[in-house]
Amino acid sequence: MPADVKTISSLCRSVLKLKDARLPPEYYYRSLPLCAIDAVFSIGVKYEGVRNAVRRYAEAFGLDIYRPTEAYPERGDQQSVEDFLRKADALGTGYLAESVFRNRQRTSTRNGILKAEAVYRFCQVLRRHGVNVFQDLQPGLSNPALEEAVREIPGQRSGISFIYFCMLAGEEQGIKPDRMVIRFLEQALGRTVKIGEAQQLLTAVSETLRAEYPHLTPRLLDYEIWSYTRSQGKNR
Repeated sequence: MPADVKTISSLCRSVLKLKDARLPPEYYYRSLPLCAIDAVFSIGVKYEGVRNAVRRYAEAFGLDIYRPTEAYPERGDQQSVEDFLRKADALGTGYLAESVFRNRQRTSTRNGILKAEAVYRFCQVLRRHGVNVFQDLQPGLSNPALEEAVREIPGQRSGISFIYFCMLAGEEQGIKPDRMVIRFLEQALGRTVKIGEAQQLLTAVSETLRAEYPHLTPRLLDYEIWSYTRSQGKNR
């Protein structure tokens, strides 16, 4: 076993409650647009603000936020990407930011756009690549042009929002290499960890720990690491 994986695995065993690890409701949204909202709004902020943005959007349009089981709802029981875009076209992204999300955060402080606008563009990309509801996602992800188009949205170059969107939509093998996860890995290893390296490390750690915790996936391990680091006084 590589030394880094062994070191991280040891830390995970000692500080994470892996036996009882469970994903929170946010990983079981009822509709894809809610995944896009969470993924875009979550970058660089406290997560309470993200929950507020999702809740306000759902309340404004009378939507259920979460699905009752892990299984995807029937197509007709989801808000489609197409329906989100129709509403956004009718209202305008400025109105969404001001009166629906009630959040005028931008994707970055320099040359960023409103996060409401970024969600709109994100959903435009999904529609362009044939992704309208959860059931369309796996076929859509086979096209690398989808991710590249999302990365072209101002503030999305790192690809973290796209990765997180996929995780929220059900991708078990992904991890969100945000500052919380990176901090945990760097503290474990005592060195700098690059974003691309984080996925490889946590995939290997997850495989190592699965002998003891059969339900563990990279996605669940990522959440437990984030939750632990946040509990130490930090916020996503």
